[in-house]
Amino acid sequence: MRVRRHAARARMPEQERIAAGRALRDAVLEVPQVEMAGTIAAYYSAGTEPDTRGLIYALWKRGTYVLLPILLPDGDLDWASFEGPDSLQPGPHGLSEPGEPPRGTDAVRRADVVLVPALEVDEAGNRLGRGGGSYDRVLARVAPLIPAIALVYDDELVDAVPAEPHDRPVTHVARPARGVTRLRTG
Repeated sequence: MRVRRHAARARMPEQERIAAGRALRDAVLEVPQVEMAGTIAAYYSAGTEPDTRGLIYALWKRGTYVLLPILLPDGDLDWASFEGPDSLQPGPHGLSEPGEPPRGTDAVRRADVVLVPALEVDEAGNRLGRGGGSYDRVLARVAPLIPAIALVYDDELVDAVPAEPHDRPVTHVARPARGVTRLRTG
């Protein structure tokens, strides 16, 4: 499934990916919980993922405290603050990470909203990630009432995603043409 989804994303024209990133930015910024959030845990997109750079910058510019992940050697995620585009540095696997002091793996517990990468999501909130389990650990730390929003392309909300006992669902999905939708878990 991951290979198929990565290939589909690679075939997507660059202009379509850019437009999708803008539409996702606008949709997420209009979510009431996002508008009111003091702290948002996000991720800085890489490769063919839906673009989050504009969204992160817009959140930061309006005064939201944005936490970005730092990939640890064991696959868990530490968190540090985003202090503008110049505060990022190269991380492992082609990722960009904040250069600010790490706040610890539990810093995500203070987030009012968590934005999550995914390759596919189903109506029950199950998500297909990269396979390392990093975000399952993150989502296990997030309180049930905190919105966990997976950002995907329009065709990536699917009927079913395989789930194992350790997998943690998201509560919402954001798609360029459809905006943000609450899932059955939310």
